[in-house]
Amino acid sequence: MPRRAKVQHRDLAPDPVHGSPLVTRFIDCLMHQGKKSVAENIFYSALEMIEKKTGTEGIKVFQDALRNVKPNLEVKSRRVGGATYQVPVEVAPERKVALGIRWIISFARKRHEHSMVEKLALELIDAHNGVGASVKRREDTHRMADANKAFAHFRF
Repeated sequence: MPRRAKVQHRDLAPDPVHGSPLVTRFIDCLMHQGKKSVAENIFYSALEMIEKKTGTEGIKVFQDALRNVKPNLEVKSRRVGGATYQVPVEVAPERKVALGIRWIISFARKRHEHSMVEKLALELIDAHNGVGASVKRREDTHRMADANKAFAHFRF
């Protein structure tokens, strides 16, 4: 990544079912070894399972889950005079989404249900309800930033 110049972000094509670039981004992160059709199948099947279990639209549950998981603050290491401080900083909008997607997918993969469709559906439902491992990660990140508020003056 360049230090001074802005990174040029490419626009993602919206997904064919919901017309959302966010869904495309999620599917791309879910994809493993270039198997995009498998990732699409997992995601859309998980949305169908969510609709059956909750009775609400799957895409709405997905958007709420992502909104509940995205962090506002995080800590970054900053070295000042031989000591390393954990400095709380606000998270950029693009990074919020990236962290939220990454946390949902990683915690879904760690669950103990039978298929990835089930794992992803239940993790999204948990995140939508404000419980689950991905929401806990966000709260831990916020707690860590709050605990290190004293070092905020080292912000870069």
